[in-house]
Amino acid sequence: MTAVAPETTPLQQRAARHLWGHFSRHGEGITPPVITRGEGARIFDAEGRSYIDGLAGLFVVQVGHGRAELAEAAARQASELAFFPLWSYATPPAIELAERLASYAPGDLNRVFFTTGGGEAVESAWKLAKQYFRKTGKPGKHKVLSRSVAYHGTTQGALAITGIPALKQDFEPLTPGGFRVPNTNQYRAPQGLDTDPEAFGIWAADRIAEAIEFEGPDTVAAVFLEPVQNSGGCFPPPPGYFQRVREICDRYDVLLVSDEVICAFGRIGSMFACNDFGYEPDIITCAKGLTSGYSPLGAMIAHDRLFEPFADGSTVFSHGYTFGGHPVSAAVAMANLDIFEREGLNDHVARNAPAFKATLEKLTDLPIVGDVRGAGYFYGIELVKDKSTKESFTDAESERILRGFLSTALFDNGLYCRADDRGDPVIQLAPPLIIGQPEFDEIESILRGVLAQAWMLL
Repeated sequence: MTAVAPETTPLQQRAARHLWGHFSRHGEGITPPVITRGEGARIFDAEGRSYIDGLAGLFVVQVGHGRAELAEAAARQASELAFFPLWSYATPPAIELAERLASYAPGDLNRVFFTTGGGEAVESAWKLAKQYFRKTGKPGKHKVLSRSVAYHGTTQGALAITGIPALKQDFEPLTPGGFRVPNTNQYRAPQGLDTDPEAFGIWAADRIAEAIEFEGPDTVAAVFLEPVQNSGGCFPPPPGYFQRVREICDRYDVLLVSDEVICAFGRIGSMFACNDFGYEPDIITCAKGLTSGYSPLGAMIAHDRLFEPFADGSTVFSHGYTFGGHPVSAAVAMANLDIFEREGLNDHVARNAPAFKATLEKLTDLPIVGDVRGAGYFYGIELVKDKSTKESFTDAESERILRGFLSTALFDNGLYCRADDRGDPVIQLAPPLIIGQPEFDEIESILRGVLAQAWMLL
């Protein structure tokens, strides 16, 4: 939310009176900017001002705003069958989409369980892991491991998997069984490993084996990992990391869940980012870019062997959602994936990602920029107050620089992105997948000007 001048618009006043924003501050003098329209990689506010959408809504609008064919796909499906649940029934859009997602997934990940969003997909994966091991004679396996500062959702189960203490403290006690391992932030790796990515990757993976041994292999059901960790500022996996993790999970009979709610559907360059990084998980969770945000939908995609205990004619996975696999959302997803294939968006990202990286890395000449990291069209810029020591901001400085200045200044200068300090202070970028060098340059130019001003405030 952005603090604005007293002369707010009537629409803003109505929002401030009745609309409860998500992860938002509210109070006297705080009213939200009102976004009314989107076109391509740009959004427009109620006053007609244009902004480049540097976050694709919220890591969502892969194909860009204003795609009439997606709205038309929704209207066609709604006029034919607006809704029917998947509780012991099926609909053509859900069948077709499940088959299509299975065709994109690696190996034998052929069973698609639909949800309405990413947190529900994560929740579903943990519940499946628990019930699967219970049905296969290992009822003690119920715990899950995830990484420090990682975000996996806000439901009680997904929140227990999330590794951000500040998001959890107001809702404790949480669902028991969530434990943390180190993340893959190369910039802040332990001394001696900070200059050796391969050694750091093996070290970080081995901490998972250590945690499984500590908790007891007969109690650990799954490891939840994003291909590129979002929270904390886009931590890509070091070389060999996921290959070692796969070996560890196989050794201890622990499920590897690839949480691709953000990273799937072209964000890194393939439909599923596990393919980009060369590993095969047991479960994929996804959402966001599946429909490019034109209708809410998520999915858990599971390996055939995890489905086997439920295929005996009597056993039921005791879980479901009213709107999971909604026929309108499934139809929109099919049309969205048609755009991906027709326009070659994955190849577009793969071709242009090096240029995006190179353009953002120009910012490292600024004294406030400590690190630029990420993959595909997904980057984080870590901010520091001393590049030589990597000293970060104090809490008070982060409040003043990120929330008090950067969030508003970037938006006011025409860039919607995220200034985040759930880990170390970062600016996150995940633009629509349709953009190229002109937009890269515009993003870099806005960031350069605003970050130079931020440095003067330290």
